[in-house]
Amino acid sequence: MHADIVDLRAFYASPLGRLTEHSLSMALSSVWTAIPNERLVGLGYTLPWLDRFGADAERVFAFMPATQGAVVWPAGKASATALVFDEELPLVDASIDRMLVVHSLEHAENPRETLNEIWRVLSPAGRVVIVVPNRRGVWARFEHTPFGIGRPFSRGQLSELLREANFTPAAWADALLFPPSQRRFMMRFHAALERAGRRLWPIFPGVHIVEAQKRIYQGVPIAQRASRRVFVPVLSPQGVAGMGITGARRQKQAAEPPPA
Repeated sequence: MHADIVDLRAFYASPLGRLTEHSLSMALSSVWTAIPNERLVGLGYTLPWLDRFGADAERVFAFMPATQGAVVWPAGKASATALVFDEELPLVDASIDRMLVVHSLEHAENPRETLNEIWRVLSPAGRVVIVVPNRRGVWARFEHTPFGIGRPFSRGQLSELLREANFTPAAWADALLFPPSQRRFMMRFHAALERAGRRLWPIFPGVHIVEAQKRIYQGVPIAQRASRRVFVPVLSPQGVAGMGITGARRQKQAAEPPPA
């Protein structure tokens, strides 16, 4: 099951969605390192945070998976949105500085191939920031939020997946420690519940957030090379044993000088 662009827009326009956006923004701010004049690409549904973190970027694009659908963005300006296949991004190698991935990796058909493609388009010092549902969290168990759809990850699973794709996790953050209740009196106390969750149930956040660095050099184990040297008996002159007596006699006559 995939998240639809219409459902995503409707959720983030709701009261619970606005609280979700704020919680994610605060967590992203803790891992977001400023890069002047960066080229930033969002993959998935990243529009609320591209508006916030892409203000100082040189270029910003919003890539939306074909299974999700796309909307025009930004409003009132030339469109910077593209409908893409996450394993074949329409970018040349090493062309962007940072990619923000939200509501994408948990829906990817092959997350490893998606990360390999992100690695390809990132610059040598490029970074990827990923937001995924936590498999231990409450938010992954309720389908009235986008984080209850798709494949949740534990921190260990996400870390291993990044390392297999030649990324090094650099910074971690968590968000959505308040329950995903749509009741107004519960949402009224979301800030207090978020603070309490960081002290009382820190292993049950709704999402994991990680910033990972592209890794250029890596040692690759190889199988021990077998020896290819061929040993021959030292008492057998090479080229003579297979010629026989007649061949050896002809070789000797050819080496003698002609008679005067």
